[in-house]
Amino acid sequence: MDNPHSQNRFRTVFDIAPLGIAIADHEGRFLEANPAACRMFGTSREELIGLSVDDRHPDESIPAIRQLFQAMARGEQPSVERIPLTRPDGTTIDCRITATVTEIDGRPAVVVFVADLTDQLLSEKELERRAVQAQQAQKMEAIGTLAGGVAHDFNNLLMGIQGNVSLMLLNKAPDHGDMAYLKNIEKGIMHGAELTRQVLGFARGGKYEVPATDLNHLIDRVASMFGRSRKEISVRKTLQESLWAVEVGQGPMEQVLLCLFVNALEAMPGGGELILETANVSVDEGTSGRPPDAAPGRYVCITVTDTGIGMDAQTQSRIFESSFTTPKTGSSPGAGLSSVYGIVQSHHGFITVRSRKGRGSTFRVFLPAAAPAATHASQATLPGREAGKTLMLVEDEEMVALISDQMLTRLGHKVFVARSGPDALSIFQEHREKIDLVILDMIMPGMSGAETFERLKAIDPEVNVLLSSGYPLNGPAEDIVRRGCRGFIQKPFTIEQLSQKIREVLSSMTVSKKFN
Repeated sequence: MDNPHSQNRFRTVFDIAPLGIAIADHEGRFLEANPAACRMFGTSREELIGLSVDDRHPDESIPAIRQLFQAMARGEQPSVERIPLTRPDGTTIDCRITATVTEIDGRPAVVVFVADLTDQLLSEKELERRAVQAQQAQKMEAIGTLAGGVAHDFNNLLMGIQGNVSLMLLNKAPDHGDMAYLKNIEKGIMHGAELTRQVLGFARGGKYEVPATDLNHLIDRVASMFGRSRKEISVRKTLQESLWAVEVGQGPMEQVLLCLFVNALEAMPGGGELILETANVSVDEGTSGRPPDAAPGRYVCITVTDTGIGMDAQTQSRIFESSFTTPKTGSSPGAGLSSVYGIVQSHHGFITVRSRKGRGSTFRVFLPAAAPAATHASQATLPGREAGKTLMLVEDEEMVALISDQMLTRLGHKVFVARSGPDALSIFQEHREKIDLVILDMIMPGMSGAETFERLKAIDPEVNVLLSSGYPLNGPAEDIVRRGCRGFIQKPFTIEQLSQKIREVLSSMTVSKKFN
């Protein structure tokens, strides 16, 4: 390379190459380095020249570096796919090193090519994280499908019990001796319905008609109750003012908070600090930990941090599985945290966890903020205000059909009962001029509620339908409502709730006709 032009071209390529290039003698002392190599080594060219290659690597990497030079001495052109490189400030980066033997001024030398793998490894970690996240979502979806089917059938069973209790209560004076027992049965039904809501929380997207809730007030109340019984734990709260409202059930959300608090307590057997925070956040495509199916938008974030023992990566990857137990204690955090996961998912939210052994854990719960103008009116109404209407009840479950028919009749309505989709079409075709409202079950064998609804609309585009189901308002049910259903009522419901829902639907029909 005696030609000055060739030397200049080599120097230009050497200086601008994005790959780190360093030249060392046969003993491993640096003779030259390009700017890219100096940036990777974290030092200047002047400081680097004369140092040994060993000085730039941690002790555990020295054997691999020496094997590299030994291989070159045998005439090979070796490479090390991944090896740590230590900078003067103590930071370490992972590099790929390829080397070759050459001669400079008649003396043997080694040309080392260094590639910084930091960005590549970060990308690989992100892909791995997303793969684990997708696998977790698939597991929970499978559990949700099974849980949804069980809860749907259980809600139908509760509907039969609730209907009979509602009818019995109508016949009892307030001071009747049976009233207390019937009310206790009704409370048991309500608790059972709440349990099915929690189970249905595993079915992604399940949601219920709930009021807008102030999470700061809820967290204050639950944290105060928890703190009074756990003196060894200090609770510190940083709650954002003017926190956005969220549409969540207070019962399920209390369970979420208590499960997270108890999980933190178990992680701090010797006491510690529980840190609670709330914040209004905007979630976008780049938000860390956001599942691929979580919609961007406005969320309220609840952060629960403990100063406990922390978790390793393997534990974190399985923490929301109901069957998971910790290997050391045999305890089952998943029994509570899997329920937390399901409840949060049922409200279209998501949850993330970050933890390190000995450094504590941080759980973040993201819940969609309610629309700014959302209001929810609740009015107590007596049964029978809209009596005298003609309704068609479409229900395949015999017990539910029988008791619902009796409830509607007691409310003063005339009722046609159809036990299947084809029966409903036949009855509606014959009596559509008389029928004011169709109460349609969503899940039926053969012709589904969705198909029945479309066939009814084909007969009469203005048909008025109230959808009923043991499933929550999600997926197919939500789609039917969007396509023109007048309302939705979830089983089990009381006779008062049924009366109020019918009144709401009939009133909305009256208003609609008035302005059309």
